[in-house]
Amino acid sequence: MGVKDQIDLQRLPEHIAVIMDGNGRWAKERGKLRIFGHHNGVISVRDVIEGACDIGLKYITLYTFSTENWNRPKLEVIAIMELMVTTINKEIKNFMEKNVRLRAIGDLSMLPDKAYRELQKAIETTSGNTGLVMTLALSYSSKREILRAVKLVAEQVKNGDLSIDDINEETFEKNLYTSGMPDPELLIRTGGEHRISNYLLWQIAYAELYFTTKLWPDFRKEDLFEAILDYQKRERRFGLTSEQVN
Repeated sequence: MGVKDQIDLQRLPEHIAVIMDGNGRWAKERGKLRIFGHHNGVISVRDVIEGACDIGLKYITLYTFSTENWNRPKLEVIAIMELMVTTINKEIKNFMEKNVRLRAIGDLSMLPDKAYRELQKAIETTSGNTGLVMTLALSYSSKREILRAVKLVAEQVKNGDLSIDDINEETFEKNLYTSGMPDPELLIRTGGEHRISNYLLWQIAYAELYFTTKLWPDFRKEDLFEAILDYQKRERRFGLTSEQVN
């Protein structure tokens, strides 16, 4: 019996977040430029999305480019942006066939004009799809997202649209980039590192964390299934005792 066949499709995490780490190291191990790893990382994204669609996953959010990544060597950043534009153009047909809806979160105003236009075009084209919601975290920083939400809430209070007494988790979450999306129940990080790297800090408060030493270009749908199976073997208590949960 394969790993996929062992998954209980009735107990899937509704939302999986992924930190796709290891592209550069994968390329370096092969004596190639870092962008070679990013190109092969696209193959992994395609395979993982196919697997997510096969089992009926509802949401997947991929940490594609952080605000800190802008500090990388200029040529690498340019190459990544060009790769993103090319990939989006190539994948739109596949998104439509698989009923995938594309979304993006982060400070998208920092993207180059061409990358921004192509991204918005793809988001609009797939907006009517009702299957997997694939979100790209682009030019993303969780700390900046939280600060942005604080400012938005403060402005609402200042304008008299919101009372301080009405500020709670629900009203705060409405001002996050992920408003309207369920919080991730499973966070997967490839590449062997054991840290969160400023990713969805508010949203993963109760997510199960899954770390693998596989570098992202080697990660495939079978690895996604392994992570989900591991998730399904865990007991999620949310502060309760095992006896209360069971």
